[in-house]
Amino acid sequence: MAAKKKRTPNVQNDSWVVVAADSVIDTDRPERDPSFVRLRNPSTDSASLYMLGGDDLQLYEVKAFEEDFHSWFVGQTVQRDGRLLFVTPMDPLFLILPYLIKVGKEGKFQPVDQVVMDEEFPACSRLLSCTRSQASLHHIAEEKEVGSLKFHRYSQEKTMTWLKKKVERTVVALKKRNISVGEGVKSTTYVRVKSESDYHEEDYLRYAHGLISEYISEDLSKALLIHLELPELTSPKETEPPSKKRKLSDKPVEAGEDYTKFNSADFARKPPKKMTAAQKSLAKVDKSGMKPMSSFFSPKVKAEKK
Repeated sequence: MAAKKKRTPNVQNDSWVVVAADSVIDTDRPERDPSFVRLRNPSTDSASLYMLGGDDLQLYEVKAFEEDFHSWFVGQTVQRDGRLLFVTPMDPLFLILPYLIKVGKEGKFQPVDQVVMDEEFPACSRLLSCTRSQASLHHIAEEKEVGSLKFHRYSQEKTMTWLKKKVERTVVALKKRNISVGEGVKSTTYVRVKSESDYHEEDYLRYAHGLISEYISEDLSKALLIHLELPELTSPKETEPPSKKRKLSDKPVEAGEDYTKFNSADFARKPPKKMTAAQKSLAKVDKSGMKPMSSFFSPKVKAEKK
């Protein structure tokens, strides 16, 4: 009798399939290799995965494309984690900004290395090694030099100016790439129903503001909206596609895609309609002995043979 083959035990490993530019790994023999780190997300204030390049010179945002029941063949093994990670450059000031805002409430100038500290996310101090960090702090903070030392204090005015430039540059990129924005986008497939000439500058600013808001807190996003002189949308649901609008009632639809279930309000008894003059006169006619109209269209019953 043939012996049964032993199953290979499931081995958990830390491998991922990553899509990144060659510049992410093509460095001149750095002392520290690129690595994934957990940092505080500036928008959600929770942990998110980021990547620091060689010698921590560049910060990268990590986005995951995930599908159910998906895996990868890596060499001679099967990688159970079927996510596809995308790595793109990111401005480290977005992650440094929340620490400056928090300490800035004290109103004191402090060394930035004593500001960007987090016991829950100790890797945040590595953000100061990024090339753009030290050279760009003046965009979001006031600087003061004492001898060879620099001290910083958060500046709301400078931050708004910096974020506004980010929005304006995003608008230029949207127009250059011919991206549909505003109410012209009527589905998740970004099908355009308006020509580019129909778009207003406000449409581009509002769309760009939404993109930048993914990297800042909600309070900062509202302040930026005011700084851009964009009015708040009074009825944002008016811009939704008609197919995605729901009928308001006391009980919500249980399943959006199951059209056999409706709201209780849909079955409410409606008041009777007023009868016309012809209907009133017909109601007074004696209908005794009359056959109903449906009897003329009913199938004939065959006589049984005896």
